[in-house]
Amino acid sequence: MEFLNLPLELLTQILSHLAQPKHLAYACRVSKTFHEFGVSRLYERASIYSWHKHAKARVVSLFNTLAHYPHLAKHVLKLEIRDFPKSVAADELGELVVKGLRNCVSLRACTWTRDGALNSAVLAVLQASDTLLELEINGHSDGHYDAALLRGFAHLRRVSLIMPSADVVRQLQPWMASTGAQLRNLTLICKMSPLVTDGVLEAIAPSLAQLEKFSITGCPRVSHLGIWALLAHNTAGLRVLGLEGHAVKFNIAALSAHCAGSNALARLQSFTLSIHTEAWLAAAAALVVPAPLEAIHLYATRAFTPTAAGDAFWQDLVSLHGARLTRVSVHRMSISLPAIADVCVRCPALQELFIVVDPSSLVRFVLATFHSSTNAERSAQGPLTDCLASARALTTVHVNFPSRQEDEFGPNLLTAPQALAIVHRCPDTIALFGCNARVWHVGRQIQRSETGELVAERFLAKYDSPDIPEQFLVVRT
Repeated sequence: MEFLNLPLELLTQILSHLAQPKHLAYACRVSKTFHEFGVSRLYERASIYSWHKHAKARVVSLFNTLAHYPHLAKHVLKLEIRDFPKSVAADELGELVVKGLRNCVSLRACTWTRDGALNSAVLAVLQASDTLLELEINGHSDGHYDAALLRGFAHLRRVSLIMPSADVVRQLQPWMASTGAQLRNLTLICKMSPLVTDGVLEAIAPSLAQLEKFSITGCPRVSHLGIWALLAHNTAGLRVLGLEGHAVKFNIAALSAHCAGSNALARLQSFTLSIHTEAWLAAAAALVVPAPLEAIHLYATRAFTPTAAGDAFWQDLVSLHGARLTRVSVHRMSISLPAIADVCVRCPALQELFIVVDPSSLVRFVLATFHSSTNAERSAQGPLTDCLASARALTTVHVNFPSRQEDEFGPNLLTAPQALAIVHRCPDTIALFGCNARVWHVGRQIQRSETGELVAERFLAKYDSPDIPEQFLVVRT
């Protein structure tokens, strides 16, 4: 009875910790009050990924619910459709989809990325929404939808286009002209497509003066000139810039020279760059000198080991930005242990660390078991664990091994007990730990020690968030 009489503000906080939909569904059955608060959280986000079990059947079930139960559909704020059944009767499913979308009267963000699943009817319904602010779609319009409809989305704050076809690319200039004043975030993702060029970026740049986040991936015909055109027209000041999967001829040094004489990156907080050789690091360091950088994401297009040039890059970067850095991500490129130690010691605000290291720096364990009433105590010793122990605010750590050693040791070298041993050496703030293809949540359970003191004992739990772990989204080719 006391539990049911909880203050409503506490109930909201309790429900906010339930990540899985099934757990929220259980909570909705507790009482009418729980249902009232829980159902809105249960339906505020509907996500279907291709790796979900029976994903295509889930799509049909989801839109059947949205179409026939508008009192539930009204709670949907974010809709993610990353798989879609093509074998189901098109007319029947199409009617469900359109009706269901119309009932989502509070929809703010829509993702529809399955190639061939998007059609003109869906775009027309989304375009009529008064609340939609974010749109992420597959750009392959040929034979599926009328690309000219995109120009009707004139009030978006975020646009993400995946694999845009020629018709969609031709619509970019008029589309950005209509929505550019409101647009704050633009992402273009291709797969080494020649369609997005410097000319395309130069044409849309004047409309993107208020842009705050820009990311471009897999566009080999975009050079530093196209990126500079966008930066030169931008007056708001980019806070996030991602340059990924570009051609070897992309002149990062020339882009750095252009930016050096301007305030183009004076607000830049997050920078993502794919690099072809370690020599690119010097130009990358010069590019972010004027930026109040808080996060850096680097990955190599081919694996290579660190040298003195790499250590010099990290030393300079930490000296300049260490006080602000909260995130360091390095993929496909090893970072030396001295560099890692420097990052951990001289970046007091560091929360997220993603690195590639030799397994030998991580798996020299000394496991000591003490037979007592408490759980077995485990400790880990090794160069990398010493580095992690010196950090102050780490919440997320993910370690990858070089591909040649992953082949030798297997994709998941660390066992859960070994991972927990490393977690025990991390600061108390640690919440997520991963190695190669495995990710664990770090939980706490309150236990009484031998002295009678209550202590929080860490343990590893299955990753159960509906979001993909960020470390699996960093590298895009």
